[in-house]
Amino acid sequence: MGLTAIQIGMVPEEGAGRLGVVGMPVWMWVRSPSSTTVGPIRVTDSDGALTVTLDATVTAIDWYMGDGTVVHCAGEAARGTEYVDAYDLRESPTCGHVYRRQGSPYTITATSHWTVDWSGGGQAGTIPLDLVATTTRNIGELQVLSTN
Repeated sequence: MGLTAIQIGMVPEEGAGRLGVVGMPVWMWVRSPSSTTVGPIRVTDSDGALTVTLDATVTAIDWYMGDGTVVHCAGEAARGTEYVDAYDLRESPTCGHVYRRQGSPYTITATSHWTVDWSGGGQAGTIPLDLVATTTRNIGELQVLSTN
């Protein structure tokens, strides 16, 4: 079926000089979703009189945020919502997090939970499958000094 782990979409973005801030919303989403990264995908194959059909889809993504928090995004929310600058400081409506302390770097793991339903030869079943993608983010803390 060629199923693969997702490509992580996330704000704050990854890269040199990029820094998330304690207390600011973090958005997570599936970058460039496709049938092989989130489904649905159907494959049918035959060998003589035996035909087997597989239907696969991601039912949830668990985001292990590196600070002890697990964000569970399921159903339609599993894909998340891609961040655009117009959203400003709003929290993600589908899949987000807020860090409460700084860390450099936090390791973030996105575990995609697939459900693969199969049928063939007069039988049927379900195969659970988990695929993992990992990234890191630096989260810092801002302090403001007043000279009143």
